[in-house]
Formats: sequence, C-alpha cells, structure tokens
Amino acid sequence: MRIKKPLGYYNYTVILTYLGMLFSFVGMLRAFNEDYVGAILFLMAAGICDMFDGNVASTKQRDDSEKKFGIQIDSLSDLISFGVMPALFVYMITGQSIVAALVAALYTLSALIRLAFFNVNEEERQQRTSERREVYDGVPVTTIAVILPLAFLVQNIAEIRGTAGYIALLVVCGIGFISPVEIKKPCGVRKICLILIGIGEVIGVMLMRWRPI
Repeated sequence: MRIKKPLGYYNYTVILTYLGMLFSFVGMLRAFNEDYVGAILFLMAAGICDMFDGNVASTKQRDDSEKKFGIQIDSLSDLISFGVMPALFVYMITGQSIVAALVAALYTLSALIRLAFFNVNEEERQQRTSERREVYDGVPVTTIAVILPLAFLVQNIAEIRGTAGYIALLVVCGIGFISPVEIKKPCGVRKICLILIGIGEVIGVMLMRWRPI
C-alpha cells in the first residue's frame, strides 16, 4: 500500500511563516490568560518572522504551485497573526466590552479583505513580471506588529489608565488596510530603522516583566 504524503509544501521556505502563525497563536493564549506582556512579545516574534520569510523564500527556485502556495499561506498566517491576534488582544485588554468586540470584528474583516485583495493582485503581478514588489496597495497588516507594541509601551510607561486608545488604534489601522493608498515597501535604511525600533520595543516590553502593569 502506497502511503501518500501530507497535503501542502514543507520545504525551508515556509518555516518562518509557520513559526509566525504559531507564535501568534501562543500570543492569543497569553491574552486569554491576561498576560498582555507575553501576548505582545509573541506578536512581535510573529512580526519578525514575517519580516524575513520573503527573503528566505527568494533563496529557493520554486515552481508555480509552490509560489501560489507561498502567497496563500503567507496571507492566511498574516490574518491570524496580524488580524485575529491583535483584535483579540484589544478585546481582552479593554475589558471585553461590546464596543471593543464590534471594533475588533470590523478590524479583522478589514484585514481579511486587505489580504484577499493582496493575493489576487500579487498572483496577477507575478504573471506579468518576475521583479520584486516595490509598493503595497493599502497599509500592510503587519504594521500592527510595530504600532500595537508601541501603544502598549506608551500606555504603561506613561501610566495611562484608560484603554480607549487601543480601540481607536484598531479603527485607524482597519481603515488604513482598505484605503486606496500606495505604501512603499521598506528596504535598506528603512528596514534597518524598523528593525531597530522593533529591538527597542522588545527590550522595553521585556523590562516590564519586572514591574506591575
């Protein structure tokens, strides 16, 4: 009897994508347990994975099926990591109110629409050219992996008691996801700046382990 291999592709080009999704899933579990520091750390870990998974994928010659699978799996992972996970985090940290639930749901919907549109657009683009993408249509959903930790740090460093800012943040980001604006893809100096900001956020959030929130 011939044993069939599992569905999907399991080469090294998708490892970071899979890890990013798993990190964000653990982050959701931490949010459920009201460990918001841990949740933010796992969100940033997912963001780091997403930042470099494209570079890893470009090192391997892939056929059309592998490329299409890469597009789909990356967006599905992003929906969990930067759509569902931040929405759940905000819902939990703001006291699980009806308003927070509604905004979180609409934010996730915006991320879903943005990623589905990206998939269609990217497949069409790859059929026309083999060049790397230079601009994004709409604000990338991965932006939340930088903005939400920053908001979390500011709230705790400044000892801001209210949590309405998180809801406003989701509203702004959700609108940005589906807005018809072109965002230049970060590279070179811009990418280094993002990495440095991320490192600063990681250090800041980890230091919060030693002080009450």
